[in-house]
Amino acid sequence: HNRDNVEWSEEQEASARSKVQENSSQLLPQDKQEEYEVNAKRYWDDFYKIHENGFFKDRHWLFTEFPELASNRNPRQNGDSVHEFTNKEESNNEGLGSLENGHCSLETRAENQLNLIKSTPKICTEELATQKRSELNQSDGDYPGSSASYRILEVGCGAGNTVFPILQTNNDPGLFVYCCDFSTTAVDLVQNNVEYDSSRCFAFVHDLCNDQSPFPMPDESLDAVILIFVLSAILPEKMQCIVNRLSRLLKPGGMILLRDYGRYDLAQLRFKKGQCLSDNFYVRGDGTRVYFFTQDELNDLFTTAGLEKIQNLVDRRLQVNRGKQMTMYRVWIQCKYRKPV
Repeated sequence: HNRDNVEWSEEQEASARSKVQENSSQLLPQDKQEEYEVNAKRYWDDFYKIHENGFFKDRHWLFTEFPELASNRNPRQNGDSVHEFTNKEESNNEGLGSLENGHCSLETRAENQLNLIKSTPKICTEELATQKRSELNQSDGDYPGSSASYRILEVGCGAGNTVFPILQTNNDPGLFVYCCDFSTTAVDLVQNNVEYDSSRCFAFVHDLCNDQSPFPMPDESLDAVILIFVLSAILPEKMQCIVNRLSRLLKPGGMILLRDYGRYDLAQLRFKKGQCLSDNFYVRGDGTRVYFFTQDELNDLFTTAGLEKIQNLVDRRLQVNRGKQMTMYRVWIQCKYRKPV
């Protein structure tokens, strides 16, 4: 059973705050924290090697929440709203979502995921991708997607659970979608998917935290940048530089679209002592990390980067598992911020 957009009582908020105080009372030592930062890429590579394209479900709810991504709707696609998607998805998992090594999000493991991976893997290394991009002369307009009229970049694309629904749903002939991840394994999964079409899509390896790592497109060329459960995986001190850099890629009028974990989400309350790295920042059992945001923190990140607020809302869900007599809350934050024209 699920209820959408519920208000919290003072008691519920106090209880959540006390759980967080308890699980963050003992921080991991500095040397361990540095190890998780240095090896972040390896931990996500391992995650995608284990799960391939089976952990997250395709996000067809995107187009209800972010209609900007489906400007030319493919009539064959039906439009699940985020509420329909979540209720349907989580009812299969006893109303609480699946939790594996601390991964607990809007998406849960798809039981009957179709295997869309071709048998012949492509080789995709960061060096090759960088070399390929450096050969393109952006000033001459010679870059992937240069002739497109509407360009979208998805950051942290994983196995393609956002990019492929966009390509299937939006039949605008002028659409071009870029997608990147710093996990080579994830980018391989996207490029080897039977839905991957290099005339409409360009997948590349990119480390957001390395400000020397080039993008394949020039500044002020993108209509939208998508950040779905991605910013939360980054060291908090690096978030502002990353948002600044992404906002430079936007055309005037272009938007950053974000959905991510909110403060006191059930995933945060479930962490145990000894998994906290810093305030509201934790390491999961598999070495990947996650931050839990407030609306004000996200507003500060985006407005400091020169963007103006279009939307910044909390999506809070009550989930009751009658079998286990448990009541839990999912808390997500959804944002749209626009570059001034």
